[in-house]
This record gives sequence, structure tokens and C-alpha cells, in this order.
Amino acid sequence: CSPLAAASSSSLSSTSSSSLGHGQTWREPSLCGCSGSPPSKTAPLWTRKHWACSKTSSWVLLIRTIRFHQPWVRPALPSGDWDAMENMIKIYLQQFNYQINEGAVQNNVPYPFVAQGMAGCTLYPNKTSQAFAHVAYNGQESLSFCVDNATWLLSQDTDLSRYAEAVLKNYTTFRDVLVVLLNDTCIDYVEKLLHYGKVSLDRQELPVATVFARTPSPAQLLLVCRVTGFYPRSISVAWLRDGQEVPPGPDTNTSAILPNADLTYQLRSVLAVAPHDGHSYACRVRHRSLGTRSLLIPWGYSDVVLIAGLVAGLLAVVAMAAVMMLWLWRRRKHQRKKKIKCVCVAS
Repeated sequence: CSPLAAASSSSLSSTSSSSLGHGQTWREPSLCGCSGSPPSKTAPLWTRKHWACSKTSSWVLLIRTIRFHQPWVRPALPSGDWDAMENMIKIYLQQFNYQINEGAVQNNVPYPFVAQGMAGCTLYPNKTSQAFAHVAYNGQESLSFCVDNATWLLSQDTDLSRYAEAVLKNYTTFRDVLVVLLNDTCIDYVEKLLHYGKVSLDRQELPVATVFARTPSPAQLLLVCRVTGFYPRSISVAWLRDGQEVPPGPDTNTSAILPNADLTYQLRSVLAVAPHDGHSYACRVRHRSLGTRSLLIPWGYSDVVLIAGLVAGLLAVVAMAAVMMLWLWRRRKHQRKKKIKCVCVAS
């Protein structure tokens, strides 16, 4: 299961898991692997095509395919490269599930548990890169791969992690292939994906923010800052009290960033305050599309500013209309006098 097909930045990773029951999530969501029971229809699995019971009585995903989440991803690489990647991932996932189960049986590891593996690379703007590979047990990192010297390092001293370390150290072919994949192939793929996805990745949409209030009780006022229509996804929203940022705490609550139908994003941030506490509040939004600027929406002034703006605009229109009417009246009056004067001379 490879988020290569869903890459939207200069970071690429491939994640796999052996979910032998329910456990914690480590780094990335569990996308594929084997579990102690058949997957539900809503399970976040890479694919859910064919499952069969293995000799260890766990359910193993047999057929996996790369799913493309952006239209520009597939043409970034030749179809042969995608096929080769897909076949390679199938083989390594089968080995991953098999070795994890073997190690669990040999070391009397209690079931259920969750084992996960993740590998990828990050390309930085200065063209430097960093490769990584990790194995985790029940949400905690157990092994990490040092690409510089091609060695596996224990992060957690358990029977299962020591078993996995011994297996991986003896698996020299996999080690050599992993070094090439992380140092060369992954970087090459990232650069191609960045090239094909440049328009989408560089897209920026300005956030639109509004502040309003709710009163769940007479003793409490909830200030709500709704921010929507922004892209890319990353954003910073904070509350200011008398110009000072309100630190995170029980009085603040920010929702998850949710997608809109137009492929932009939205979120809400709520601040609980006491009514008429004498403080001034504002919602501050920072986003890539704003550059070095910030969007500041004060509570209690937005409506006043809007009304004042409308009144000022209306007065300006009325004043302009009055000036135009006065000018037309004077012009007509002057033309009438000139006409009368001409008539008198003619007679």
C-alpha cells in the first residue's frame, strides 16, 4: 500500500501494517495488512478485494492495487513503473505479514497486536533529501533503518523487535534493494511527481473568515471563528485577547480541517468567554496564500464596521447625486437666460 499514488508534497512514503486485532495508530494510518477478522466496508484499507484465511488464522489481503487520488499522479510515471511498484509491494507485504506472525508465534507474543512498517523519502527545497524506514509494534517504534550505513537499529528492546532485527539483518537482498529504493528511486519519483503536479501543488486560495457568537447559557458566550475556502490545507488559527494570543486550553476548541466540495478546506475555532468581561477578542488567521500578512477579524466590530461602511457608501452616493442635480439645475438655468437674451436681441 503506497501513498505514492496520493503524494501532494515533496515527501513520499510507503506504509504497511499487520493489524492482528485493534491497536494504536503509529505515524500513518493503517492502510493494509492482515487483521484478526474480515475488514469492514468502512475500514481505511488500501483495497478490499479478496481475503482468505491464512494458516495462522488471520485474514490476509491477497490482491492489492495502487489507488490514485490526484489526476496528475498516474501520468507522472510510465505504467510499467507503476506495475513494477505494485508487484514489489505485494511481495514485501506478504513477507512482512509472514515474518511478523512467525516472530509472534516463536516469541509467545500475546494477540491481538498491531505491527506496522513505513518507508519513504523527503526532498527539501535546497535539493537535499532524507530517507527513512521504520517498523513499529503497538504504536511504538521498534526498529529504524539507517540508510547511511545500511543497518537496522533497535528502538524498543523486546523479543519481537530483536527477532525482527535478526531477520532483517540476514535479509541482505532486501537491505540492498531498500537502499537503492530510498536513495535513488524514491527521490527520482518525488521530482517527477512535483513536476507533473506543479499546478495543483502551487495552487493557493485565500481563506474567508467570519466571527459570530453563540450563548449556550446566560453565563457563557462562545465565540466562533469560521474559516473556509482556503488551499493548501495547512493553516494557523488563533484567538487574541486584548491583542495577546490565547494559549490552548479548556476554553479553546479547534475542529479538524475538513474538505469542501470545491477542493478547498474549512475549520472552526471556538473560544469560551464570560459575557461582558471587558476584554476585546479577535480571530487571527495565517495561511500560505496570505504571505507574511495575517487575517484579523475582531469580535464585536465586524458588524459595526460593515454598517458604518454601508452608511458611508450611501451618504457618498447621496452627496454625488445632490451635486449632479445642482450642476444640472444651474446649467439649465444658465441656458434659459442665454436663450431669453438672444430672443430679445433679435426683436
